[in-house]
Amino acid sequence: MQLNKILPRCPVETTLMLMGDKWKVLIVRDLLTGTKRFGELKRSLEGISQKVLTQHLRAMEKNGLISRKIYAEVPPKVEYTLTELGESLKQVHDAMLKWGETYKLRNGE
Repeated sequence: MQLNKILPRCPVETTLMLMGDKWKVLIVRDLLTGTKRFGELKRSLEGISQKVLTQHLRAMEKNGLISRKIYAEVPPKVEYTLTELGESLKQVHDAMLKWGETYKLRNGE
């Protein structure tokens, strides 16, 4: 991990620092099913701009959560995959999924 900042004392705060954004959580959701190209992620993340997606992918790569593979083709082909560290977020994702399902059931959806 190549964080330039000193990590917070609180582990929850560290997690929020790395993943406390709607788009980052949804990028992880999409990559948990396998490697994706930029365009696939953009289509899946309805409402995200190309600029914001690029910023989040770069930050997540810098923090060791995803890896990027560039193929020497024209046009360039780039694929994104969760690293082992990124894969460890599956348990966080699954807990959020379960909580969200329970919330929706309790609130009549």
